[in-house]
Amino acid sequence: MSLRFYDTSARQVRDFVPLREGHASLYLCGATVQAPPHIGHIRSGVNFDILRRWLTHRGYQVTFCRNVTDIDDKIIRVAADEGVPWWQVTERNQRAFTYAYDVLGCLPPTVEPRATGHVPEMVELMQRLIDAGHAYAADDGSGDVYFDVRSFPPYGDLSNQRLEQVQPAADSDPDRDKRDPRDFALWKGAKPGEPTWPTPWGRGRPGWHLECSAMATKYLGPAFDIHGGGLDLVFPHHENEMAQSRAAGDAFAQYWLHNGLLKIGGEKMAKSLGNSMRIPQMLEKVRPVELRYYLGQAHYRSTIDYSDEALQEAAVAYQRIEGFLTRAVEVLGDIVPAGRVPAGFASALDDDLGVSQALAVVHGHVREGNTALAAGGKEKAAELAGELRSMLDVLGLDPLGGQWSSGDQGLREVVDALVSVVLQQRQAARGRKDYEAADAIRDGLTGAGVVVEDTPQGPRWDLRRG
Repeated sequence: MSLRFYDTSARQVRDFVPLREGHASLYLCGATVQAPPHIGHIRSGVNFDILRRWLTHRGYQVTFCRNVTDIDDKIIRVAADEGVPWWQVTERNQRAFTYAYDVLGCLPPTVEPRATGHVPEMVELMQRLIDAGHAYAADDGSGDVYFDVRSFPPYGDLSNQRLEQVQPAADSDPDRDKRDPRDFALWKGAKPGEPTWPTPWGRGRPGWHLECSAMATKYLGPAFDIHGGGLDLVFPHHENEMAQSRAAGDAFAQYWLHNGLLKIGGEKMAKSLGNSMRIPQMLEKVRPVELRYYLGQAHYRSTIDYSDEALQEAAVAYQRIEGFLTRAVEVLGDIVPAGRVPAGFASALDDDLGVSQALAVVHGHVREGNTALAAGGKEKAAELAGELRSMLDVLGLDPLGGQWSSGDQGLREVVDALVSVVLQQRQAARGRKDYEAADAIRDGLTGAGVVVEDTPQGPRWDLRRG
C-alpha cells in the first residue's frame, strides 16, 4: 500500500506524492504561548511526531517546521492582567511548551521560528497582496491592513463553506475601517501600551494568520507538502492562511492534516473552561512514556474524551509491552532492533497513520513473545522482540532506546545483586515452610518498590511502575 493521508482540503484520503522525491516538508501550527500547555495541546505534538517518525522510517528526508506564536491578543491581555512585559509571558510559557514536548519524547523540529522574528517577511507578503489587489490598508489612518475576502473566490474551500455563510471576522475592532466585516486583519495598527513594529502603513503588530504564512514559506518554500494542526484551526486560521498565501501566488500546502480534539466530559479542553490539565499535573499520575502512549494510541483524527480510568488503562497496556522486553533481555541478553517492521504494522501506518491498528500488531508481538519465552523458544522470542523494538521506535515508545531506556544500568546491576540476596533468603524460608517469613520478605520488597513475580524459571523482580 502507498502512503495515504486524509486531506481536509480534498475531504478524502489521498496518496502522498511529495513535491520532491525522497523529501517531505511539514509545517505544524505550534504553540500560542499565552499559558502553559495542557494535554490537549501536546496531543497534537505527539500525533505529528509519530507522522514525522514514520515519514523518516519510510525513507523520506523530513524538514519539520513548528512555529511559536509569541505575539497575540491573548498574550497581551495576560501581560496586562499580570502587570508584566508581554515578552515575559511568552518566554515563561515557551519554556513550558518545550519541556512538555521534550518530556513526552517529541523529537525537536528542524526549525522552530517565532513570529516576532519574521516581521520583514510579513511586510513583504502584505505588499504582494496589496499589489495584487487582495489586501488594503485602512483609510482611517489606523495602520490596519486587511485581506479582502471577496477578492479571492476560492475563500471557504478548506472549511467547505460559502462566503455568504462566513461570519464577520472577530480579530479586529468592529469600529475599524473595514470594507467588509468578513475581511480579516493582516496587520493591526498600534494601540497604547502594545508592542509595535514599523511598516509602510504605520506601526503595529502582526495578525495571527499572517504570521504562519510568512514563516511556513520562509523555511519550506512557496510550495510544501503537509500543513498540520488541530481540527479547531481549520476555520478561520487555516482557511485564512491558505487564502492569503494562494492569493499572493504561492501554492502553499499540498495536504492539510488535522488532529482531533481532546475533551473532558464532552467539552473541549480549554483554559477558559477551567478543565485543562497541565503536563506536570499529569505526570503525577503516570510516567511520561505512559502519557505519550495514551495521547498517541487513538487515530489522530478521532476525538478523545479524557478520563483517569482510560489513562490508567493506557499505562497498564504500555507496561505489558515493557514487561515483555524486560523479560526478553533477562533471558536473551541485548535485543537489537530488527530494522524492519511487520507488514501489518506498516500497512496500518501507511493508511492515514492508523496507530490504533499498528498497536494491535505491537500487542500481538507481545503475546507471542511471552508465549515463546514461556516455552523456551529463544530464537522466536528474539525475532519478535527485535521487530517490536523497531515498531516502538517509530511510535517513540521503545523502553530500551532513547530517553526511555535506563541511564542507570550500573545502579540496576547493584540493585539486582542486593535483591537477589533477599530473594535467596525468601526461597530458603519457603524451603523450610516458613511462609510467614517468606511473605514478610516479599512485602518488604513491595514496600520498597520492588515487585516480585514467581515464574516457572524462578522468581524475577522489577521496579513498580507509576
